Amino acid sequence: MENRLGFGVFLAPHHPMGEHPTLQLKRDLELATLLDDLGYDEFWVGEHHSGGWETIASPEMFLAAAAMKTQRIMLGTGVVSIPYHHPYTVAQRIVMLDHLSRGRAMLGVGPGALPSDAFMLGIDPMTQREQMDEGLGVIRRLLSEREPITLDGSWYKLRDAALHLRPVQREIPMAVASMISPSGMKCAGKHGVGVLSVASYSEAGLTALKTQWSFAEGAASESGRRADRATWRIVMPFHLSDSREQAWREVADGLKRWNNEYVVGILGRPDGKIYDDGYAAARVMDEFGGGIFGTPEDAIVKLEKLQELSGGFGTILAFAHDWAPREQMWRSYELIARFVIPHFQGQLESIDRSAAHVTANKEKFMSAATGAIMKAISSDQRAMEALATTQAGPFNIAPAQSTAQPGGGK
Repeated sequence: MENRLGFGVFLAPHHPMGEHPTLQLKRDLELATLLDDLGYDEFWVGEHHSGGWETIASPEMFLAAAAMKTQRIMLGTGVVSIPYHHPYTVAQRIVMLDHLSRGRAMLGVGPGALPSDAFMLGIDPMTQREQMDEGLGVIRRLLSEREPITLDGSWYKLRDAALHLRPVQREIPMAVASMISPSGMKCAGKHGVGVLSVASYSEAGLTALKTQWSFAEGAASESGRRADRATWRIVMPFHLSDSREQAWREVADGLKRWNNEYVVGILGRPDGKIYDDGYAAARVMDEFGGGIFGTPEDAIVKLEKLQELSGGFGTILAFAHDWAPREQMWRSYELIARFVIPHFQGQLESIDRSAAHVTANKEKFMSAATGAIMKAISSDQRAMEALATTQAGPFNIAPAQSTAQPGGGK
């Protein structure tokens, strides 16, 4: 298949408060194992330090644990907030993860999503995007260059700095987080890395997708690079069930709690509004395209529309949430793997083609098979006698039945 669509999951994480955090982390690791078993391509995990709901502070540490429980799925930091760290340590940690995962590490970076995190670290939010750009450039140099680097950065220093441990992969895949502003896309294009569109499920995010990608293309062109849509990853909420209405019902309470308690109540997003009815909110989100709810067939249609709306991208990442009970969420991931992923990755094309070919030629094939069977029967007198005493055709001749009853009765 020429345009194979990758599938993965983006785990911020977003977990309601009130549950034992150790058990939440355990469940997140079990999710990594499930996705690996189901054949998903990628698993991204975020970094946050405040707010109560997003409790993974070190994606590299979490992904190292996930690496021990998985075999093939790629493991990405989604994302490391570069202004919070010395670029050298970011490079060192992703190299370590690459070794522990046997070459499955991906580096996602961003400026830092939560203002409360930056405030605690004494970082001016007005400088974060510039620091991300600067830090990513240094990290790329450390990972690719062999000669030591000496420079004074805006918040760090390097003195004859070189990595003494090189990655397993020839080149670790990288991506920059992008929301509504063009800075993430421009940074990705400038450095020739991929994009993680993490706000695509908002109405503004959806309508801005094509425009957003143009920023990446423009910045790449200015830097003498080419923006590759195959490295563009779009994050979208998913929940599949037996029908769209059933999917809305299953996510209603959790979606309402996530929005009201976290997005509006804790983060205080200026565009946020309280949901009175979670079912209605899920329906509205589904209908404007900000979520993919319903059956596998619904998901296929919506993904095809999203590809058209965006102009094309390389990987869809399901936004991991606790909007439905665990068994329903895990069934949703399974439905995606069984019926949606193979549609977009070409596993069904040859099967469908074979079925269509046999259907179109079934009379010819059956006629030939019947002739061959009759030829074999005609060469055996006993078989001819058996066929003569039954009304069955050559494809449904039943074996001779004994007239003896159990226990020797007649």
